[in-house]
Amino acid sequence: MNLGELVSALNDFASPSLAESWDNVGLLVEPSPPHVVNTLFLTNDLTEEVMEEAVQRKAELILSYHPPLFTPLKRVTWGSWKERLVVQALEHRIGIYSPHTAYDAVPHGVNDWLAKGLGACTSVPLHPSTAPHYPTEGPHRVEFCANSTELETLLAKIKDIQDISSITTLPARVEGEEQTRVSLNCSQKALLEVVALLSKNSSLYHKTEILLLQKPLLPHTGMGRLCTLSEPVSLLTMIERIKSHLKLPHIRLAVGKGKTLESLVKKVALCAGSGSSVLKGVKADLYLTGEMSHHAVLDAVADGISVILCEHSNTERGFLSELRDTLAVHLQNKINIIVSEKDRDPLQVA
Repeated sequence: MNLGELVSALNDFASPSLAESWDNVGLLVEPSPPHVVNTLFLTNDLTEEVMEEAVQRKAELILSYHPPLFTPLKRVTWGSWKERLVVQALEHRIGIYSPHTAYDAVPHGVNDWLAKGLGACTSVPLHPSTAPHYPTEGPHRVEFCANSTELETLLAKIKDIQDISSITTLPARVEGEEQTRVSLNCSQKALLEVVALLSKNSSLYHKTEILLLQKPLLPHTGMGRLCTLSEPVSLLTMIERIKSHLKLPHIRLAVGKGKTLESLVKKVALCAGSGSSVLKGVKADLYLTGEMSHHAVLDAVADGISVILCEHSNTERGFLSELRDTLAVHLQNKINIIVSEKDRDPLQVA
């Protein structure tokens, strides 16, 4: 596939608009065109060891879940490992694409994969995502009523204002008088001009309604998940399920105040990666994430919430195998998709 075509397909799979505002997602390194991709290489973290593997496997595009380029580079030299990644990528004509938090939010993404390890359950996002656009053009709606003598002149002036859309008129009866109700959508800048125009008529202005429109929530999409188990199980059973799902011999555990390993777990709040900010204040029996700050763990335990920490990328990496199969279908098996064998969490239990 042509690189542009592939990036477009990847964006369709999980829109970059779903990513958090602080994130750095999408195509990060692009070889000079034309660039054809026969092999897509999946990794959780793009380290130098993983880059060497991608070169050996003759990949033309690396999909790195975590963006290897996050803060701006002031130079591209052989001086630091992230700069060397860029040099090697360009020398070997390998593109780099990162989805990161877009894959956290999407319904078929990392957090839903993590939830599969809990057993039968229903889940909802902890922080739902909103649609990238308003249902109509402009974030503001203005509604007012005018009589027939002033309506034609007023509408003519309004239509001269830029960034106004969806002007509708309906007959209305106001205080026994036949009038016309006008409704329009507009941008922030246009709103100021509309208000200035309407304020010239005090009786009209004081009966004007201004509504701030909200972008609609996207179903099953957003950061984190609150999972309700079909049948409650003991904390000990949940630990074994999570270890099995993540293929980990050990996890870190903090037992909530007043709880034991035999205490029942019904609700689990989870967040792949680093969960402190996403899980904060959520009512649940258990928090599941990769890492949390010391004080966030203390807060949860004091509230009677147990905490399971699995290390950051251990809560993400297993998703890559599922992603490989899902992308193969999404991309109609047009390219070869492989998962890194060198990618691993940097923290080990010694």
